[in-house]
Amino acid sequence: MRDYGNHATRTADREVEITDIDTCVVEGNFEWNLIKIETDAGVTGIGEAYRGGGIPRIVEYTKRFLLGENPLDHERIVQRIVQEMSGHGGTTGKVVTAASGIEIACLDAAGKILGLPIYELLGSKYRDEVRIYCDTHAGEAYQVEDGATAYADESAYSPDAYAAAAADVVEMGFSALKFDLDLPEDNDPDRTNGRLTNDRIERKRERVAAVREEIGYGVDLAFDCHWDYSVESAKRLAHELEAFDLMWLEDLIPPENMDAQIEVTKDTRTPIATGENRFRVHELSELLYEYGVDIVTPDPTTVGGLAETMRIADRAQEQYIPVSPHNVCSPIGTMACVHLGAAIPNFDVLEYHALEVDWWDELHTNDEPLIQDGSIEVPEAPGLGIELDEDVVAEHTLEGTDPF
Repeated sequence: MRDYGNHATRTADREVEITDIDTCVVEGNFEWNLIKIETDAGVTGIGEAYRGGGIPRIVEYTKRFLLGENPLDHERIVQRIVQEMSGHGGTTGKVVTAASGIEIACLDAAGKILGLPIYELLGSKYRDEVRIYCDTHAGEAYQVEDGATAYADESAYSPDAYAAAAADVVEMGFSALKFDLDLPEDNDPDRTNGRLTNDRIERKRERVAAVREEIGYGVDLAFDCHWDYSVESAKRLAHELEAFDLMWLEDLIPPENMDAQIEVTKDTRTPIATGENRFRVHELSELLYEYGVDIVTPDPTTVGGLAETMRIADRAQEQYIPVSPHNVCSPIGTMACVHLGAAIPNFDVLEYHALEVDWWDELHTNDEPLIQDGSIEVPEAPGLGIELDEDVVAEHTLEGTDPF
């Protein structure tokens, strides 16, 4: 087995060791998995792994081989996690997700040790601020309860409700927004085959038309379908929406079959986005090299961390494909994505998915809200450039779990 342990040396001031790793689950609109690493240099790093269960136990497991490691070796540490746990699913899935959060925490610590913001550790700075698109929902059309989708009554999905929600978000200063377009009505007359009737497609067209009429063409507009449709229904829907010049139509079909994805993408002039539920660069390379996607949407807190997302962005850049990271995180994961957005030339726009969490900005200690006029300024402070307010973290810690 390859040995990714720490065998290299540095000067004494950079010979730092991880002394502890801890996790905390914050109950926002999703379960946010926060990760803290402590070092013998007195520096603490904070990271975030993608939402959902299992991550704290995996992070706890990694302590048996990560204590004593140097957080400056953030890429090697991800490689070591994958290698050490490769025999039990470590090359994909939740292990890679946990490694993503640990890597971000290491980068935060490394930046503080070296006195540099994370984007500088990633190699470049292409922009001073990162544009945000707001994930938007009509009325009470979407709620999350323990990680599951809870739908509202049918009136919440009217074209007028979509248009009103869009107007509110634009009024907040966002120049890009996204709605969910997959709905309970899609399950009629069959719950599982993924086919859309003509009537269902027409209703979707009416919702898109209402939003576009409300906000005009000066605001970027996208719609998410959450992998729900068959190839033929995906094609028909994409064709029907071509007239509205969408920023993209996202995740039309299940993610496993690459040939099917390529078929859908190449069949329409509506831009197609996907990529959030793939792991490591290996699962996205073919998608990019075969032009199975117009905009690639990896989730840095899922895919293997910021350095791994940089590799994906490099491959996308070779194909002249923009990168718009998926992001449903707390301010911690969001700011990690902001540094990534600063560091890659083909970055486009970053997701924000916490509009309904009115205490989102209370989780950090900055004086001002992170999002200003639809953008986030790239921090110049060392590491992530923000710190957690641990009193607020404790107040919102998931019931039955412990705060830091």
